[in-house]
Amino acid sequence: MISRCSNYNRARLFCATNLKFSTCSVKKTVCVYDEDCLDFLPWLRRKSGAHISSFLSIGNSSTYGRYLFASKCIYTGDSILKVPCSVQLSPDNLPPQIKLVLGNEVSDNAKLAIVILVEQKLGQDSEWAPYISRLPRLGNLNSTIFWSNDDLEMIEESSLYQETIKQKTQIEEDFLAIKPALQHFPSLVQEVTLKEFKHAYGLVSSRAWTSTKGVSMIPFADFLNHDGISEADVLCDEAKQLSEVIADRNYAPGDQVMIRYGKYSNQTLLLDFGFTLATNVYDQVQIELDIPHHDPLRTMKMDLLCRHCTPVLEDDNAFSSCGNSFVIKHVKSGSRKGRGIPQSLRAFARVICSTSSQELGDLAMEAAKIDGRLARQPLQNKKVELQAHQFLLSRLNQLIERYDAAMKALAIRSSLRMSNKVSLRRKLAQDLLNGELRVLKSAGAWLKNYCDTL
Repeated sequence: MISRCSNYNRARLFCATNLKFSTCSVKKTVCVYDEDCLDFLPWLRRKSGAHISSFLSIGNSSTYGRYLFASKCIYTGDSILKVPCSVQLSPDNLPPQIKLVLGNEVSDNAKLAIVILVEQKLGQDSEWAPYISRLPRLGNLNSTIFWSNDDLEMIEESSLYQETIKQKTQIEEDFLAIKPALQHFPSLVQEVTLKEFKHAYGLVSSRAWTSTKGVSMIPFADFLNHDGISEADVLCDEAKQLSEVIADRNYAPGDQVMIRYGKYSNQTLLLDFGFTLATNVYDQVQIELDIPHHDPLRTMKMDLLCRHCTPVLEDDNAFSSCGNSFVIKHVKSGSRKGRGIPQSLRAFARVICSTSSQELGDLAMEAAKIDGRLARQPLQNKKVELQAHQFLLSRLNQLIERYDAAMKALAIRSSLRMSNKVSLRRKLAQDLLNGELRVLKSAGAWLKNYCDTL
């Protein structure tokens, strides 16, 4: 399986797996052929010397942009698209002279962005012109790395705010790293601005895929839109040197054909791809807790947490629950164990709320007897157990209040006249905060019920 190249998971590599097919909803669209792309598939077939697809056609709409729809009946298990590796853009397509002068600190995403810049510079003389010319323009990209400071204020409560700032900084560092190398080859790449590099980088982040072969852009396959409940992926067949898509459901002619980029939260979708889902089952919230500096047992508690640290657990969004940072997911109503609230978070709260060295010593002894991890079981001291979970509930309620205030501010914005782009970004921010608020409320409801039973 190939994964869409998320900033959060660009280091993750996948191998082909068997698909589990399921019946999912199909996006019904009014088929509008993209007349600008009538020559695209013939070009791709000629370039690859192979048949790409007889099942799919390219459409265009104001809602989805470019998309692929069924041109004839498709049945579950059909191989509907095959793109040879020979027509996939990767860092291997860098001109050799540029490749030689780039340092090891330059990421594969940055290298692939340079490939795009080189081909853009060639214009119609590029052998990739039919593909490069149809990539989204800068004004059509809505990843948060392209948002203004005013736009970003809408999502300040979400950890995506800081993640976006970090990503912007990384892009600037990559640009500074490649700029001296590119200046040696004005015939290949004219002077590149940070804005142009960020555009190319954004194209890679939103359209490239990662596999065991590395990062690559797959023409035609990248017209497939995302459906969070689809079971279809882009598979990499290394033996046949091609990427393939297998239908996970039946499609009637005219139905939009979709795949799942990954089990991504709206944070990841918005940062990397520039869109959100109104309801996203993979939404999650990243929070941080700290031991107060005025706590007289702070040193002992810090030492205990360091000696019995929990393993780093990453998900498809590459968020991790480790140290003092924790990822909360939706907690189902009636859940007995509170799945979605990390055990490491509850353990951290139990340590914070301990009031004596004896209690901390008991926690250490318990961890040593089991598997080295702290407080995996409820504390026998019901008072401390209650205090720990009331502490967590209090923190979540504070966050819920802040998210509610942010949502009210967005509602006020919606009553103001604004450009289409700003209006769209307000809607994206609303989807993001709404999803995270649902997660927080589900966790808060479980914690309140747990506290009531103690």
